[in-house]
Amino acid sequence: MTDIDRQFAQAQIDVKELRERPGNLTLLRLYALFKQASIGDVQGEKPGFTDIAGKYKYEAWSALKGTPVDTAKQHYVELVESLRRGEAS
Repeated sequence: MTDIDRQFAQAQIDVKELRERPGNLTLLRLYALFKQASIGDVQGEKPGFTDIAGKYKYEAWSALKGTPVDTAKQHYVELVESLRRGEAS
């Protein structure tokens, strides 16, 4: 397991232990980074207009298309660390 893999795994634990729930835009960013880091580029069809949350999630993930997996992991780790320090919301 590489160092970034260990950091990514720890960040997944840390994000569940945050004192405050992040705002919706930050949650979308976390979701998109996690998906890009775990799966890679967006897959499947874009949800229809009746699935608003699904549509936003798809679009957030799609915006990261082409981002290397390790880069997405690093950004996820950095975002979680900034949330833990109270620097992001």
